[in-house]
Amino acid sequence: MIVIIQARSGSRRFKNKVLTMLHGRPLIWYVIRQVKKAKKVKKIILAIPKGKKDKNLYLYLKRIGIEIYRGSEKNVAGRIVSAAKKFKANLFMRISGDSPLIKPSIIDRCIYLQKKFVDYDLITNVFPRTFPSGQSVEIIKTNIIEKNIKKMKKKEREHVTLFFYKYYNKFKIKNFISKSKKLSSKNSIDTLEDFHKLKKFIKK
Repeated sequence: MIVIIQARSGSRRFKNKVLTMLHGRPLIWYVIRQVKKAKKVKKIILAIPKGKKDKNLYLYLKRIGIEIYRGSEKNVAGRIVSAAKKFKANLFMRISGDSPLIKPSIIDRCIYLQKKFVDYDLITNVFPRTFPSGQSVEIIKTNIIEKNIKKMKKKEREHVTLFFYKYYNKFKIKNFISKSKKLSSKNSIDTLEDFHKLKKFIKK
């Protein structure tokens, strides 16, 4: 399975968060490390914007030997689908670059389900969400995005799969749920406060 991690430096709430150092490593390193631990992942691609403000992110990823695709900053759906096409992926897993605690077991479970439900357009664990933010995984067919991208509004292109959940009755979506009955604490990094909480957690 090809995993495309979407990341950028220009986050509105926490600028340059993906390169913010956490115990000697940038945040994006932790995301990549967790994805690499998954047994069923064959290739990791970072889909990042091509603007100047993401130059340092590009140079860092290049230095550590990660495959990179550079595209539109705002049209994330366009960036992601172009990355998939460049690497000849008929389908791919999408993971956010602000998920440093993403569990390899969840990644592998999603890939297992895709092989079981091959005719589905989208395999996900966020529809409805039973896992905390930062543990979100989605496998989607490249041609499904390509066919519908012109129908997407600006916000839907930015959030990639929002369109498919909005018009869920038009697509085949398979959702899997958490075995835990309670939705645990937030795992994604959206603000500086989130970052400091994560820093303490990792130190422990």
